[in-house]
Amino acid sequence: MQHIRQPAVAGTFYPGVSSTLTHDVEAFLAAARLEHGSPTHDKLPKAIIVPHAGYVYSGEIAAAAYASLAAGRDQITRVVLLGPVHRVPVRGLALPDVDLFATPLGNIPIDKDAVALLNMLPQIVTSAAAHAWEHSLEVQLPFLQSVLGHFKLIPLAVGDATDVEVADVLEALWGGPETLIVISSDLSHFLPYATAQAVDRQTAQHILALQGPLTHEQACGGTPINGMLLAAKRHHLHPLLLDLRNSGDTAGDKDRVVGYASFALMEEIDYAN
Repeated sequence: MQHIRQPAVAGTFYPGVSSTLTHDVEAFLAAARLEHGSPTHDKLPKAIIVPHAGYVYSGEIAAAAYASLAAGRDQITRVVLLGPVHRVPVRGLALPDVDLFATPLGNIPIDKDAVALLNMLPQIVTSAAAHAWEHSLEVQLPFLQSVLGHFKLIPLAVGDATDVEVADVLEALWGGPETLIVISSDLSHFLPYATAQAVDRQTAQHILALQGPLTHEQACGGTPINGMLLAAKRHHLHPLLLDLRNSGDTAGDKDRVVGYASFALMEEIDYAN
């Protein structure tokens, strides 16, 4: 009998009805393609950094990154998904003890081979509790299901870990063009609009320079981002800022806002071929 991690925030962070969810995600992606256009080359991102608030707040910003994956629908067959824990403290990076992750759009299989590999690393733990109510990973799944074909998932809820520990996990799973890395993080929290804009612009510049570490005040997913920045340096990735806004721009007031950004991290383009 297969164990399934059921959706925890369907109907709150995003629509719980599959037809409505499909419509909304496709609308976000269509708007992103219209606004940002097509890439000037056919290279796919190796990694993306995307926000994880309710879709009404950050769906537009996340869609800018997911729209860039369109050409990889049949190429990307494995997704390494890292997001910060919000409810249950964890030492290290936590895997779930399930076979499938469910959303209103269907079930996603867990990559069991990758799980077996990761379980040999000391910073990896298994925690059903860390995943049960964690939204930072779940909200990314309907976007992935919409832009990709069949893929397996390696979901990691990141707690207290060093950038080296996170980067070493990414290194173990790096793979080739079949593997996409997704880092889930919002930026600043509950600052006045103008202050948040200034803080988030500075944070974006640090990411574009692959310059860490970020604090959790700069990005709630600072821990997985810091590991990604270290791995990006090792692999000579080039980050691109795709969108940078906050909840005051999308669906909230401007007194206390949350910052959102999406980035694509690209491998070097071989112009000789």
